[in-house]
Amino acid sequence: MTADLIYAFRVMRLPLRDAGGAPIGRIEDIVAVPGSPARGEQPAVAPRVVGFVARSQRRLIFVNANRVAELGADGARLRSWDVDINPFRSRPGEVLIGEDLIDRRIGDEHVSDVGLHQAQDHRTTWWEVAKVRLAKRSTLRRRPSYRLVDVDEVPALFDAPTEMQAQAARLRELHPAEVAAIVRALPADQRRQLAAAMDDERLADVLEQLPEEEQVRIVEGLDRGQLERVFDEMEYDDLADLIGEMGPETQEQMLGVMDEDDADVVRRLLSYAEETAGGMMTPEAIILGPTDTVAHALAQLRRADWVVSLATQVFVVDPPFKPPTGRFHGVAHMQRLLRETPQMELGDLVTDDPFVGPDASDRRVAETLASYDLLAIAVLDDAGRFLGTVTVDDVIDRMLGKGWRARHSAVGTPSPVAGTG
Repeated sequence: MTADLIYAFRVMRLPLRDAGGAPIGRIEDIVAVPGSPARGEQPAVAPRVVGFVARSQRRLIFVNANRVAELGADGARLRSWDVDINPFRSRPGEVLIGEDLIDRRIGDEHVSDVGLHQAQDHRTTWWEVAKVRLAKRSTLRRRPSYRLVDVDEVPALFDAPTEMQAQAARLRELHPAEVAAIVRALPADQRRQLAAAMDDERLADVLEQLPEEEQVRIVEGLDRGQLERVFDEMEYDDLADLIGEMGPETQEQMLGVMDEDDADVVRRLLSYAEETAGGMMTPEAIILGPTDTVAHALAQLRRADWVVSLATQVFVVDPPFKPPTGRFHGVAHMQRLLRETPQMELGDLVTDDPFVGPDASDRRVAETLASYDLLAIAVLDDAGRFLGTVTVDDVIDRMLGKGWRARHSAVGTPSPVAGTG
């Protein structure tokens, strides 16, 4: 295996390259998560590389390991051209190989390097920590002596403060729906521990994949600070669904955790009957004015945080541009935007798509989306103001009924530990 190793100290000096091979930064560190020991019939899982810290455009960014197509002597080459330039921040349970491990003392030795090995199964490949090179200085020798050991011989290197923090780190690469299935399989006390160990954005994504009654049990166990941060990361419609499951007194307590503007939005959503367009809609959408240009609209559509169903159209309105908006003009679809010149104004290319009122039944919304092959539909009030949009995924969620997430997660639930490797 030694011949197949690539050493961390070498990787941390390599350039980061885009899909075409042009350098766009330099790798500064490697992010790994703890493995797990063998348990029953489940084999041991080695510590795994989940990403790289790179310096690009004078800032440190995180590059997910799944986005790296090649890692070799000439650097790390990305699979695609886009780069997430959000600043890197370390998460609980993660280990920075350069910052946390290199030069760390183990008895009378210290870690001089870490060997990475590329592993694979029938679906994918990944990098895992296989070897640790230890150095020892002696008063009788000018140069230190070295020895290469298996990573399982130095388990303390990847110890997380708590097992649940290690678990949260290992689950980072799974889809939120898969993590939600794992959470549901845990005892109640472990669910709360795992939720507390997750970072706020990840926990918000996982909560949105759980049945509302399961969400309630978890959020009631969070402290006020984490609750406020998680609510800030959740989509408004999911947040309204969650709070709608609580009693009136608890609802007010939860609304009191939010800032005043967010609480007002959620109260407005809660005012609509559940089985209506208003009860399904989200006020979060790409909203621009008729004099905004195609170039401006495409820049908004490129934002990575938009879900697919919302990133295919722009809702064009008169100011104000926050629901309830001014008069609704229509929709500018992404395909049309791609065909027009960047300077063209949105008011000249909007389409007269159908819309619904907030009191329209969920069935009518579903039939309209299906009839016109839409991914999202505008919800307007009687004055023609844009209130929000209902997306096809929310309609499917409603049509499947309340218990569908529990039924889905009960089938093919991945292992909390082995499923990450």
